[in-house]
Amino acid sequence: MNNLIQRSITGILFVVLLIGGILYSPFTFGLLFALITGLSLWEFARLVNSKEDVSVNPFITTMGGVLLFLAFFCYCTEASDARIFIPYLLILIYLFVSELYRKQSSPLNNWAYSFLSQIYVALPFALLCVLAFQRNTDLSESSPVSFNAILPLSVFIFNWSNDTGAYCTGMLFGKHRLFERISPKKSWEGSIGGGVISILVSLVMAHFFPFLTAAQWVGFALTVVVFGTWGDLVESLMKRQLGIKDSGNILPGHGGMLDRFDSTLLAVPATVLYLQAISLS
Repeated sequence: MNNLIQRSITGILFVVLLIGGILYSPFTFGLLFALITGLSLWEFARLVNSKEDVSVNPFITTMGGVLLFLAFFCYCTEASDARIFIPYLLILIYLFVSELYRKQSSPLNNWAYSFLSQIYVALPFALLCVLAFQRNTDLSESSPVSFNAILPLSVFIFNWSNDTGAYCTGMLFGKHRLFERISPKKSWEGSIGGGVISILVSLVMAHFFPFLTAAQWVGFALTVVVFGTWGDLVESLMKRQLGIKDSGNILPGHGGMLDRFDSTLLAVPATVLYLQAISLS
């Protein structure tokens, strides 16, 4: 009972903070996800450094990821031009060159995990800026860029809908394992149930936010469901490889940052591609 209360309080505060930070203003959106990016990267570096023959620099990888997010944020808001990416490029060069002087036993492992942190963790969070800011084609608009908080928020709403639907449906009807080798508790029935709930939620979104058609909202939801499920499995595989249950304990009762954002890390890049694809059609 105590664990349930702890999980509930943490979950409510987490959702309120996330929704409030996204919706309140572009500034709070940027501040929130710069912080989330940094915490997630620090956690990732700590996890991989627990492996033998791995010694990534947590400060540099974390700083690099935060700089990448801020560069995307400034570029997408047209607060700067492409030169804003120069500090991040210098970080990437440093990650390569520094191994020449660190005299570590396995520099190849350090390079691999350092750059994995940027691709797997930092880039997806940075791509949230691509979802949040769109260029205005209407010349009568006062600003060339508009902030659309609903698109990045929808990624989380569909993930939460999928998780809730999958859990409830899986508990009631789950018999056929989805990916038993990596996640024994996930079932096909649960995944289908989560997808159905997400589709229903997408139709509600289509009613209140008609800047996408109903069919496009359904496609959005299915993209998040499929790639979010893969993202969950990717993190499960990583934790199995590392021999851990949770990625951290920063969120009492819910584990670490990567545990909470595992689905997001694959869903966001896939959503960016999906929205680009329908805008070209």
